[in-house]
Amino acid sequence: MTSPSSKPHQKEGCHIEKKKDLVYIDNRFAAVTFTPKESEMNDFLSYVVIIMLLVVVFGYFNERKSKITYEISLMLFSILLGAGLLVINRLIPDPEATMILDRIVSFDLEDYLMKGVLCFMLYAGSCHMKLRDFERMKRPIAVLSLLGTLLGAVFYGGLFMLLSKILGLGFSLPVCMMFGSIIAPTDPIAATSILNKFGLPKDTSFLIESESLLNDGVGVALFVCFSGMVTATESAGFFRVLFRELLGAVAVGIAVTIICFYVFKRTEDVGRQIFTSILAVSLAYVLCEKFEFSGAIASVVCGVLCSALRNHNEQKGKVWHLQDFDTFWGILDNLLNSILYVILGLSFVNILGTPYLIAVATGAIICNLLGRGGSVAACTFIMGPIPDGFKRWNFVKLMTWGGLRGALCIALAMSTKPMIPNETYRIIIGGTYAVVAFTTIIQGLTMRRVYDRICEDQK
Repeated sequence: MTSPSSKPHQKEGCHIEKKKDLVYIDNRFAAVTFTPKESEMNDFLSYVVIIMLLVVVFGYFNERKSKITYEISLMLFSILLGAGLLVINRLIPDPEATMILDRIVSFDLEDYLMKGVLCFMLYAGSCHMKLRDFERMKRPIAVLSLLGTLLGAVFYGGLFMLLSKILGLGFSLPVCMMFGSIIAPTDPIAATSILNKFGLPKDTSFLIESESLLNDGVGVALFVCFSGMVTATESAGFFRVLFRELLGAVAVGIAVTIICFYVFKRTEDVGRQIFTSILAVSLAYVLCEKFEFSGAIASVVCGVLCSALRNHNEQKGKVWHLQDFDTFWGILDNLLNSILYVILGLSFVNILGTPYLIAVATGAIICNLLGRGGSVAACTFIMGPIPDGFKRWNFVKLMTWGGLRGALCIALAMSTKPMIPNETYRIIIGGTYAVVAFTTIIQGLTMRRVYDRICEDQK
């Protein structure tokens, strides 16, 4: 490519050279607009700059002034910023503010999460977990992640069906059950990034984290079944879907991790070890997406199995120098969590298009608390000894208030758009955002206080 001051190489046809917003065409410059790919790249870089600016500014303000839980502060301040832009645009209509709001509303959180960063976030959250802890607590983890999610979806669906009749929303039972399957799974990202900072007892904290990491596959299986009923299409039974999602994901996660770990343990280069771990989790996720297994569960399997293989080799005398490896995944987890909570907060403006906004938001939150509480209470009778010596109803209160929801719920809700009428979709989106905001901000901020009261009652 020649510079504007040099003589261009002559060829038959038209020789083109770009310089800023000019191109060199047959020995002369002509003004042109950016090509679509250049425009998309500029848009992408603009998004990165804006999001990282908000992450840094909100994080610094919270560190110096507000001093609340980091992830909650990002979401809360982003909600306030989005609301502020909306108010300013209503009072003083401005094309720039309108364009920003339009971009926020149109951002595809489902694609960003499900086809982008989810596997890395789940791997980062699970690669420190111990396989022996899963073995020791397998019964309560299995009961809560399987039966608890199923009961939570059914309870929530039934309660929201009652609310629908009271408000005259006209929701069918399959739609309510599909909504229940969206809300029922607790969020692994919220559990690993928020709840583990409150100093909960070891076994209870591990149970909450493990349940959240594993119940995603159960929620997706329920969602597939109920969405098939909504669209009147034939769908496989719940247990068949669950069998495929769960066992297929476990098989893929184990196979890919064992193969990649062969390279991992034979190289001394920490960069290559990091690259191998990235390859393992991303390859497992892509294979699961292709074969319709649960990519989320495969990501967790990769993380836990990698940790187990590391520990096994250490016990055999292998000397690891993995401080940089652990630091990398810790920083990446922090970065992706920060970006996600800012995007979640900004996209909260989507709730404003919800019909019967106040009633739907309040009803959705109440249904979630009742559904979660009922499902946990039922599980306590068959899960064996309650961890850390909690009284039954204290444990139910702790697990209910600690059942945070997050971006996975939003992503599932967004995927219902082609299946249902627009007003129904707006209600489901609005209700889901309300539950996510309430559980993350209100329950997250008061979790310490609730836990302290439960500890007092234990005495």
